[in-house]
Amino acid sequence: MHAPLPARTEPQEDAQRLKIVIVGHVDHGKSTLIGRLLFDTHSLPDGKIEQIQKACAAEGMDFEYAFLLDALLEEQEQNITIDTTQIQFRTAARNYVIVDAPGHKEFLKNMITGAASADAAIVLLDAREGLQEQTRRHGYLLSLLGVKQVLVAVNKMDLVDFSQETFNQLEHDYRAFLKPYDIDPLAFVPMSAKHGHNIVKPSDKMPWFSGATLLTALDHLQQPPAPIDRPLRFIVQDIYRFDERRLIAGRIESGQFKVGDEIVFSPDRKRSKIKSIETWPAEPRQTEAFAGQSVAITLEEQIFVERGHIGSHLDHGPVEGRSFSARVFWLHDEPLLVGQTYTLKLATQQVEARLAKVDRLMDSATLAPLNESRSSIGRNEVAELVWQARHPLAFDNSDVIQETGRFIVVQDGRIGGGGVIFGAQYEPAANAVRSAHISWTDDPVSREARIDHFGHRGAVIWLTGLSGSGKTTLAVALQSRLFRKGIAVTLLDGDNLRHGLCSDLGFSDADRSENIRRAAEAARLLAESGLVVITSLISPFAKDRQNAAAISRKAGIPFAEVYVSTPIAVCEERDPKSLYKKARAGEIPGFTGIDSPYEPPVNPVLELRTDLMSKEQSLEHLLRLAEQIAHRDSMPGEELAGFSI
Repeated sequence: MHAPLPARTEPQEDAQRLKIVIVGHVDHGKSTLIGRLLFDTHSLPDGKIEQIQKACAAEGMDFEYAFLLDALLEEQEQNITIDTTQIQFRTAARNYVIVDAPGHKEFLKNMITGAASADAAIVLLDAREGLQEQTRRHGYLLSLLGVKQVLVAVNKMDLVDFSQETFNQLEHDYRAFLKPYDIDPLAFVPMSAKHGHNIVKPSDKMPWFSGATLLTALDHLQQPPAPIDRPLRFIVQDIYRFDERRLIAGRIESGQFKVGDEIVFSPDRKRSKIKSIETWPAEPRQTEAFAGQSVAITLEEQIFVERGHIGSHLDHGPVEGRSFSARVFWLHDEPLLVGQTYTLKLATQQVEARLAKVDRLMDSATLAPLNESRSSIGRNEVAELVWQARHPLAFDNSDVIQETGRFIVVQDGRIGGGGVIFGAQYEPAANAVRSAHISWTDDPVSREARIDHFGHRGAVIWLTGLSGSGKTTLAVALQSRLFRKGIAVTLLDGDNLRHGLCSDLGFSDADRSENIRRAAEAARLLAESGLVVITSLISPFAKDRQNAAAISRKAGIPFAEVYVSTPIAVCEERDPKSLYKKARAGEIPGFTGIDSPYEPPVNPVLELRTDLMSKEQSLEHLLRLAEQIAHRDSMPGEELAGFSI
């Protein structure tokens, strides 16, 4: 019983290449199969066969199709392929690129780090030897990397007398093995690469097989969407000023856009319409640009865009978030450690991120899941990990858009490993106007003009902690110090807000959340005007603080959460307003720390133990953070360097 093949698409003159990988046990005939494909499709350079035949004669060896791949005499002596290459061939239907990977470890490394990728796979089985441990690993590997289109070629059928029973048993066993990994091979093909059976033409040695030949099965695989047909991903590389114009330069990795299109830039989700498309050297005015092109654009409305941003159309944007799951292959001699901070590079984004959790670890030799708790990943190990970045990233699942679904991990100045993102949840753009009768009034003074005027950028420094921890004392002192240094600064104190903006709110959980939302929106507006905003609020719930951070960051405003961490016993001993005393007496119901919870920050930018440090010591830490985060020349992600705990 063979699964039906999808409808074959008609060939196109400029057909996109389908990238395939051929995986199998080292002795199952992979090199022979590739050589045969090249030979039977007439895809070899002129004189290549004669060159190999001459080399074989010189060595006293019989010609084999595997030698078409073996560039070195040492490889011929070992009769194995030891190099990773990309080989092209063409059928009447389309072009192909074979990503020839010598082993599962090398293939995994290349796939994850982006050196290679595959749209489909051929798994090669030896009819005589049957399923081997490495064959099982390859099935799991394809599942791990999300390769869904799989053909299984049962090779060396001539060595089992073209037995239908042997073939049927292998198909039954391997389908059963692959089922838990959600891989359903599109076809099983009995063949002999050495003798050409069922490669291009049906074999008269196996009249019992009515399925497609290997090349026919390949031609029926689905072509992945061309880059131009996928959602737009415009990777911003730099911003230039030229002839009074502000040019946003980058590369279109997928999709297309035209003049007049509205573009959303993530992770801040600022949007504007394309005014013009610029190229260099100057060409006749372009009105459209497509995947693969590097262009610059100007916008009708000036918004904050910087290197690392990703442009997309409104309803098909990337995922934005600070936390994501990824499969990582680790290459560095030093282990990857839970709790440590590393540099992640994704497209032109660069961010510091903490390894938060190891969800699953695979044995580097067998690729089998390891049922053990681990806090480190060693060299050549594979793991599913959870990362927590300092500020939001824009990314995609790697099976949706590879270019924005892969990243590298940098340790000690060199690449430590690579990862592919999976499991991200796509959501509609969150900045749509809620009513058709209101609109946003644009600020005629640009953010750049405000930076030039003040000499620094706007930012939000969010102080959170229990009542009596010292938030307000430190916030007032910090405001004074920054003002004397010439920094435009303002303070939003929780008590002051409840006298006016939030005077209609009580202290239920819902009212507390709304109080924080209003404070965050006010802080964003003030920071957008160029001020460094210091907030001093208990803000007891982690979700509310995360929302406050998102409000600023979506507007391109740097946000730093500072945990003024003081034991409640110390806070009660201080009790400057006698609030704890009243709460203990039942006069203030729902008081944070007594009968209402406080959720401490998990990963604040800065933690201040005011029970262990003096006011001046705490203030110096705060002052250094504030000056860094407000400095106009600091790069994204760098303003928080050195403050992680």
